[in-house]
Amino acid sequence: MTARMSAYKRILVAVDGSAASNKGLREALRLAKVERAKLCILHVVNDYVVVAAMGGVAPPRDLGPRLRESGERILAQAKALAARQRLKPAVVLREVLSGPAAESIVREASRQRADLIVLGTHGRRGVRRLMLGSDAEQVMRSARVPVLLVRANGASS
Repeated sequence: MTARMSAYKRILVAVDGSAASNKGLREALRLAKVERAKLCILHVVNDYVVVAAMGGVAPPRDLGPRLRESGERILAQAKALAARQRLKPAVVLREVLSGPAAESIVREASRQRADLIVLGTHGRRGVRRLMLGSDAEQVMRSARVPVLLVRANGASS
């Protein structure tokens, strides 16, 4: 019997609580189990995106703490799902005050020495992607390791 070499030893998956990121998480859990890889689950609290979406309206004073609490809940749910798969992931919450979450994802992948980044994606194209931006695309362009994009069911153009 020949020993199988693992393709991935450290996997980083970014989650935001959406159906797309949950699908990415499930794939990352499957890969981590098959590859016997260490898994890091990351959530990026991105105040900038929320403020920009508000069109210049002043955000509520408690926005930051509320976003962090939401991120902690998302990470707790992801960690519980991993535990049901008998995995013990590291969980990381990062906060971004300006700019896209993609930079934090790539930076965390480097910190964790990840050799794969997994992201769920909505699969938007055209004008919708231009309007909403694409963290997945930015991660793909700047990551120094492979990026696995897991497209959500029913993703539209």
